[in-house]
Amino acid sequence: MALTPDQFRRYRRHLILPELGDAGQEKLLAAKVLIVGAGGLGCPAALYLAAAGVGTLGLVDFDVVDESNLQRQILFTTADVGAPKVDIAAARLRDANPDVRVHTHNLRLAADNALEILDQYDLVLDGTDNFPTRYLVNDACVMTGKPNVYGSIYRFEGQLSLFATPAGPCYRCLFPEPPPPEAIPNCAEAGVLGVLPGTIATAQATEAIKYITGIGESLAGRLLLYDALAMTWRQLTVARQADCPVCTANPTITELRETEAACRNETAAMIEEISVTELHDQMAAGADLVLVDVREQNEYDYAHIDGAILLPLSELMERYAELEPHRDKLIVAHCHHGMRSAQAIGFLQSNGFTKLKNLAGGIDAWCNGVDPTVPKY
Repeated sequence: MALTPDQFRRYRRHLILPELGDAGQEKLLAAKVLIVGAGGLGCPAALYLAAAGVGTLGLVDFDVVDESNLQRQILFTTADVGAPKVDIAAARLRDANPDVRVHTHNLRLAADNALEILDQYDLVLDGTDNFPTRYLVNDACVMTGKPNVYGSIYRFEGQLSLFATPAGPCYRCLFPEPPPPEAIPNCAEAGVLGVLPGTIATAQATEAIKYITGIGESLAGRLLLYDALAMTWRQLTVARQADCPVCTANPTITELRETEAACRNETAAMIEEISVTELHDQMAAGADLVLVDVREQNEYDYAHIDGAILLPLSELMERYAELEPHRDKLIVAHCHHGMRSAQAIGFLQSNGFTKLKNLAGGIDAWCNGVDPTVPKY
């Protein structure tokens, strides 16, 4: 495709780069990139790819804008709270560059739709924030032959690589199986430095542009580790594994599955839950129960349910004996959304506690359904 006069003016800083030039810009305009997750990583990555002139961008996300997103998800403003993320993001990207076609997929990427969606694009940029979707994206990329520009963030640290290229490793070559669903808190529970996703997402966008245009050295076979507090980058070599369950010549995973969700359901089945309204009614009636908050001290200081005992999950192994006087009472554990408290209940069960319930939805549900004066985060 020949560049128009308007495109020559818009992209001239690209065009004067010998490594890129007209041919590279034309490749960008012809490219189709799917961004999974319109959050901390997806927002800045999408904005830079749109500005660079990637011709078609797809956005997958089923969430709406929340006030807590605004600290890092730079496509959204206060006025957007409550609106679908993909709709707001698409409008911002079209404003940024009218050359770009933006397709929105306002849905949860799942085993029954991922292959069909990925087939429409040339490359995938993974901006997910949870392990089930991350593994689903990886497996779908391998099965459809789409390169996967991977990025992840946690507190002050980030990771970056390029997976599922024809000769390179995939994410399962590095991490064959996901951790237990309740073992790793997400950004909502562990926190994240607001500028961190911008750093990782910009690097993801750079890698996508390099791959599309064929310039530079690919990240395939390398994992970059970023520490924002130390301001350092480290590099690890990642080899393609002969026994990888998905990207070898004879894979054991031959169709998309959501086994992590199944594991979560099995875990939940072993843990009895109580709703926030049930807990509120029992507390109001003077029920003989103990409410245990397993979040960290800073979370408790910001928002807590009156009467809860703070016993952080990180200290539970050393301090669970403090609950011995309450062994014969109903112990209701809660955290932010219910994952850490489920893990705490599993630990207490293994140590002989039997009267245990997990507060469904955690303190977030308590705020929404019982006491709106408790701050949300």
